[in-house]
Amino acid sequence: MNELTLHPNVYATGQSKGLVSILERVWLRDHTLGEGTLFIMSGFANYNGGVRFYPVFRHHVENGGRVVAIFGGSTRQNLSSKQVVAELLDCGAEVHIVNRKRLMHAKSYGSKTNDGEMLVVTSGNFTGPGMAQNVEMAVLLDRPTTSGLGFSWDDMISNMLSQHWDIYQPNLADRTAPAWQLLYDEESSTIVLDETDEVTMILRLGHADTARINAAPGSNAGKGTQYFWLSRDCYDFFPALTILNARGYKRTYSCMIEMNFVDIDRTEEIRVTFEAENNLDFRLGTGPYRYTGVAREGDIAAISRIGESRYELRIYRQGDALHRALSPYAINFIGHQGKQYGFMSNQEFQDTTSIHLGRRLHS
Repeated sequence: MNELTLHPNVYATGQSKGLVSILERVWLRDHTLGEGTLFIMSGFANYNGGVRFYPVFRHHVENGGRVVAIFGGSTRQNLSSKQVVAELLDCGAEVHIVNRKRLMHAKSYGSKTNDGEMLVVTSGNFTGPGMAQNVEMAVLLDRPTTSGLGFSWDDMISNMLSQHWDIYQPNLADRTAPAWQLLYDEESSTIVLDETDEVTMILRLGHADTARINAAPGSNAGKGTQYFWLSRDCYDFFPALTILNARGYKRTYSCMIEMNFVDIDRTEEIRVTFEAENNLDFRLGTGPYRYTGVAREGDIAAISRIGESRYELRIYRQGDALHRALSPYAINFIGHQGKQYGFMSNQEFQDTTSIHLGRRLHS
């Protein structure tokens, strides 16, 4: 069945709720890992754009399948990153880089097996924003439809690679090759947060978020790791999740960020983790809140991104005027327990709360 989605959570004609959901159908639900070829074509690409699917690609290649990716590259613009290309190559993918943005603006994804071909045509790049909170449309054409069109992934890729374009194929053995010079470093200290990423997450807290916060010191209720559980659609809210788990057989992807816990006047480096092969949720480490009683179920946590890896966190209690003012922004559900989240620009958050981000809440 063909599908059309407009995400994040805006409109859908089928069961898929957005681009990631459609890709899960194409690369997982309607596909057997190890069969045929998976395709990625995108002008822009970064590490978090693929973090949901790296284990999928790895298992697919290990079981005899292929992954082919074509990205845009540039020596002057941040189009595709070294991190996403390196990870795909490590998964066993074949990656091609087309020099210059104006030559590579198409975004499409899909698969080819003996059963036929599936094609996703979309505005969403292979990036965190493209997969998450950017307003992106995606159209999935199923196997009967692509057959009726006479569409062929092999022919399209072959025609692209035979053009007189400046095309490179990087490999992990030589990081000094020209292909790598067309890619930017997501972990460079010179990376500056784009103003479109200066947003605040409004998160309505659940019991699992706050049980340890309100536990008595040393009690059983306080045992375990203190996290806030976030939506799976946070690929664009955090820096590159390039830290892999050292223990366990299910892959997790993490990054370290600096968090100012404003209400308790503490700033610490904390871990953000995405469980790619488990529940697909993000976990935000909030250990400094344990035993403080600073938040209860139903309260709102406002998490503001003020730098590439710098954040501020504030708690708003139920019944407060600012809790009522921020609640309408938490429009998306997490799971089936009534927990909700949403985003607003940092400027709108400051206007609503009369808070200046980057400054202390209390003088």
